[in-house]
Amino acid sequence: MIELQEAGEIACPAGRVWAIVADYGRDPHWRNGVETMAPRPEGVVRVGTTTAEVMRFAGRTYRNGGEVVQVEPGRSFAWRTTSGIDAEGGRLVEPLGADRCRFTFHVRVTPRATSEKLLEPVLRWLLRRSVRADIRRLAALCGP
Repeated sequence: MIELQEAGEIACPAGRVWAIVADYGRDPHWRNGVETMAPRPEGVVRVGTTTAEVMRFAGRTYRNGGEVVQVEPGRSFAWRTTSGIDAEGGRLVEPLGADRCRFTFHVRVTPRATSEKLLEPVLRWLLRRSVRADIRRLAALCGP
């Protein structure tokens, strides 16, 4: 299993960051490799929101269905896949003052294929690097 939790401070109000990370339709703007993300219903997540994601990672294209399973409005949500890769995770936004916040991205992926299991250390490294870069892109997108 590959489990990561990466966080970064963002020089932006928590509400602005939440408006981006809680709207799956905006994922292609800050998550590298996400070619399409189609949430139903559109807009800010709620329990039961479903997603259809197409993403490229480590030279492969993945088509994943997902579902939001828990929401704390304005602060956090948890998700799990319903098709495609076997994964779950969450996003958390914590205010650190009027104009700063911390964003935390958590993901747990369970490789199924033997080749993915053998490459788990490399995939973990690639995923960590990708998530850290995503947080930097999010910070740039949210900036003044």
